[in-house]
Amino acid sequence: MRNKHSFRESATEVGVAVLVVLVLGLGGCGGGGGSAGAGEGRSASAGAAATSGIDALFLAMMVAHTAQTLEIVGVGLDRVTDPQIRTLIAAIRATETDELATMRRWLSEAGPSAVAAAARHDHTGHSWAAAGLARLRAAPAADVDAVLLDVLTDHQRTAAALAHAQVTAGTSERIRDLAIRIDRSRTAEVALMAKLGGPPP
Repeated sequence: MRNKHSFRESATEVGVAVLVVLVLGLGGCGGGGGSAGAGEGRSASAGAAATSGIDALFLAMMVAHTAQTLEIVGVGLDRVTDPQIRTLIAAIRATETDELATMRRWLSEAGPSAVAAAARHDHTGHSWAAAGLARLRAAPAADVDAVLLDVLTDHQRTAAALAHAQVTAGTSERIRDLAIRIDRSRTAEVALMAKLGGPPP
């Protein structure tokens, strides 16, 4: 069991490293084409016009990641038994539903060139969310709470790492502010899940 856990941790760390390298290393992606076009920039808000390729990449990655989080907590709410875990994941669902709507709107406002730049580096192929969802759905009733904490801890740890990288690499003030909030909230969730019996933070 310990070997399996260690292998999963190693795989997650590799995945996080890949994603962070993308966020930090592709700030110049698209030759600056990540900002809105001339016509779009005039009609968009100042915050949207300042959205760079790296900002759009982060938004695209977090949109996909957050949608996966909502899938995980949706399955969890159907299956978990511990009331504290249920309260936590219900709060996560409420928060991330709002964040997802905001990020989708901002990505749309960034314009087609930014969206295209982000799409070229979509992160979903590097995600272990599908495997985590399969584990959660297949878990025996007695193991659901532990599996949910395990899967969600890995998932939120990845979100915090991506957001932390965006704080360093991003150019949009409003997106950086969102990344700071994501980093803090996901880190706090990981710590809370550890107290509820999940993996250590």
